[in-house]
Amino acid sequence: MTAHVVLIDALNLIRRIYAVQERPFLLNNELAENTKAQVLHNTSNACGQALTNILEMLNPTHALAVFDSEAPCWRYALYPDYKKGRKKMPEHLANKLNEIQDEFLKQHVDSIEPDEDEADDVIATLAVKVALRNQNVTIISTDKCFLSLINENIQVYDYFNRRYLDDSYIHDKFSVRSSQLIDLWALTGDSTNKIPGVAGIGQITAAELINTYGSINAILTADKLKSSVKDKLEQGKDMLKLSHQLLTLKQNIPLGFNLKDIRLQ
Repeated sequence: MTAHVVLIDALNLIRRIYAVQERPFLLNNELAENTKAQVLHNTSNACGQALTNILEMLNPTHALAVFDSEAPCWRYALYPDYKKGRKKMPEHLANKLNEIQDEFLKQHVDSIEPDEDEADDVIATLAVKVALRNQNVTIISTDKCFLSLINENIQVYDYFNRRYLDDSYIHDKFSVRSSQLIDLWALTGDSTNKIPGVAGIGQITAAELINTYGSINAILTADKLKSSVKDKLEQGKDMLKLSHQLLTLKQNIPLGFNLKDIRLQ
């Protein structure tokens, strides 16, 4: 029997649901103390319903909700400005996560919170391991980083817009193939995570370079580049290398469990 493993990018799901539940109660972009309990209650219920919808729609054989570690991941050691200025999770929501995990467990979906790794790397590791066994994986997330993993066994589903983020979506949005996305983003940077890329190279130029030469390595050794592009690449080569490293999802995180541990009843 072919397995179908659903991997939920838990904080991506929860924080987006929380934002929807919080919005009607905001006053001057603040949430009053006496409404926090109601918003959290609504968020917990909505997260449980979202999981029900996901399981009913995808009918997986296995499922797991993956959370981020509370400790800073390895990317901060390489680049201290990683995610600098990004809005932190509200403390009252962070304190509610255990209860939301309990809601997931009521539907037999366990949660994992690694000691020091981001959910992205844990999900990538598990997805690739399952795919290498010719089993199927659906990643539930709106985070574009997972698009680089898409292949015949790995798909990404946007729960909020009810659509698969497939090869057509990638081509329409980025003008390259999924296997070329890391090279594209290393050139352009990733503003969401404050990864700078190469100064002065935008997505149109980056996509043209990749479609012409195929990869960053081929671009860097090309002898027919415009002088302006060549200068930018030369000046930004160290940041290009670092950005590529930061953007590449690890696929060798020690998991400490196997598929039978996350099989649905």
